[in-house]
Amino acid sequence: MSNKVQERLIGYRVYLDGKDLLGTADITLPDIESMTDTVKGAGIAGEIESPVLGQYGSMGLSFNWRTVNGNLMTLARPKAHHLELRGAVQVYDAAAGTYSTEAQKIVVKATPKKIGLGKMDTGSAQDASSDFECSYIKLSIAGETKLEIDKYNYICVIDGEDILADARDALGLGA
Repeated sequence: MSNKVQERLIGYRVYLDGKDLLGTADITLPDIESMTDTVKGAGIAGEIESPVLGQYGSMGLSFNWRTVNGNLMTLARPKAHHLELRGAVQVYDAAAGTYSTEAQKIVVKATPKKIGLGKMDTGSAQDASSDFECSYIKLSIAGETKLEIDKYNYICVIDGEDILADARDALGLGA
């Protein structure tokens, strides 16, 4: 019996348009937070914060750069940037006592909201930053899609289930 534990991120790289390697940055990934509405009334004892199927709040993505560089300005252009974040996750199989590596890939379409030029301090990082709004995100683990949200195309797939398929059909957006 396998007892696999995903221990840590070994490393990651960020690519623009799937090919151009971007500079050195720490990245804060988006929170996936359902939009909710309060349901109350006859037949309900109190109130319930009910999630709206397939609808999510703002999905922010942040890059913290060591220095001000050309990539910071490339990503400042007011357009949706196609970014691929590729990670290697260390996995320990407790039953076998072995380590392996699992691929993690996150694809986003991200539009810049804020660019921070950081600071000037001799001998230290400049701490420049980029903040984005994601209209699209897709998370794949070991080649399997686990999450895909495409706000403009009314797509929400979570762990293989197309949450908005019936809604698209009801709205006349089906194939």
